Amino acid sequence: MTGPVVVGVDGSPASVTAAWWAAREAVDRHLPVLLLHSWTTQPLDVPVAQEALDKQRYGGRVLQRLEAELLHRYAGLSVVTELVSESASKALVDAGESAALLVLGSRGHGSVAGFLLGSVSLHVLGVVQCPAVTVRAGDPAVEDGWGHPAAIGRQEVVVGVQEPSPVADPLLEFAFTAAELHGAGVRAVRALPPSSLVTHPHASRAGESYEADERARLAADLAPWQEKFPGVEVVEHVARGSASQVLLAASARSRLTVVGRRRRPSPLTWKLGPVAHAALHHLPCPVAVVPHG
Repeated sequence: MTGPVVVGVDGSPASVTAAWWAAREAVDRHLPVLLLHSWTTQPLDVPVAQEALDKQRYGGRVLQRLEAELLHRYAGLSVVTELVSESASKALVDAGESAALLVLGSRGHGSVAGFLLGSVSLHVLGVVQCPAVTVRAGDPAVEDGWGHPAAIGRQEVVVGVQEPSPVADPLLEFAFTAAELHGAGVRAVRALPPSSLVTHPHASRAGESYEADERARLAADLAPWQEKFPGVEVVEHVARGSASQVLLAASARSRLTVVGRRRRPSPLTWKLGPVAHAALHHLPCPVAVVPHG
């Protein structure tokens, strides 16, 4: 990866948690962090006056405080700040053209109900050209470190592999790189549709054959990456059900879940698929959306 780790910050707790995660990732990857704030797209609950100058001053203070905090928390980190007048959506998408990674915060909705993602985040996730990660506010593994009791056992990078190689290669490259970086394993997940042969007298045998064939295909897709990352343990997870349900169930021990998003020719056609949408709204761990195709 080249380019900075870009994180959108607006002064909210969610963006601060995202900045902490981004900084840790940047240190591990030996990359700088770019803190980006759009003073024209500040949260409605931010206590600032309506005048543009006051909003700019507020944005400058947000960047200054967070830069100082990150430099204090992470030795050796390089931090750049940018205060922009463009909308947050446009500024983040533009920054993603040269970024290694884009990081966004998400407000937790209750304790288990999942994420609340705003329209800015959803739009950015649907069109940005680099991998983008959402980080949940209040995630103890991010805020208190991986020694926190809530983080124990979260030592897998889960990746949904519905598409065959080479379409899935960008997702697998991201997942294996992250796993090697953090000493984690990879759980590669493929969902099989419920069998349409349930009324056939040989349905059980046919279903087992179909599942075995899919496992073999998944193993073949993973083989080049296992060879490239021999130190990363891999679990091949094949189960019946919808792709969203299978991925959510497989992510119980995930420190990071990786999903794909097809590239589209026009920013006007952005839309996240059902699997990415489910992961972003229901998983407590950070979720990476990786463009492919």
